[in-house]
Amino acid sequence: MRYTDGRRGSISVRSAAVTRNAGTAVALLPRGLWALGLTLAGDGEGARRRALRVAPAPAGAAPSTTARLLRQAAAAVLLGALALVAAGVLGMMLTRGVFYGLVDQGPYDDSWGGPSLAGAWLAHFAASLPVDVLAVALLDVLARLHRHLTAPLRAEHRPAWAVPVTVSAGIFGLLFVVAFLHQL
Repeated sequence: MRYTDGRRGSISVRSAAVTRNAGTAVALLPRGLWALGLTLAGDGEGARRRALRVAPAPAGAAPSTTARLLRQAAAAVLLGALALVAAGVLGMMLTRGVFYGLVDQGPYDDSWGGPSLAGAWLAHFAASLPVDVLAVALLDVLARLHRHLTAPLRAEHRPAWAVPVTVSAGIFGLLFVVAFLHQL
């Protein structure tokens, strides 16, 4: 959070914003599907306000077209699918790191940090922390990217980089999922 005089917000304010954005990103897939359904059913205003959670456009702004709402809903579905991947990685790393002793019952002779449970847990916990932080940061970025993408629905300017970054993120997300499935 930045103030008008250039100061940054406190750490607690920033972490609350990141947590809120992470939750918003995880909800993008169902909200995008809901917006698609509402738009196709003819309720464009409902899709814009309830599903995409975009505030009403200022007075005098052009109404959102069905094509624009469909594109925004499809982008929300894409970003929501990416957020689902990031949330899955976060959940897996939390499970394998924080709750390692519950996931693997041992013996820990060949585990990282083994042969003791404490050493194996500590090694897996330390390895999972950076990935957890990265996954939460990715969820924050996806929510911010969605906010930039929906700027035209609020009669605001959308940055030129928002659409190419979204397409690139979709491609990289697909490659990540394919690579993950091949290693199983």
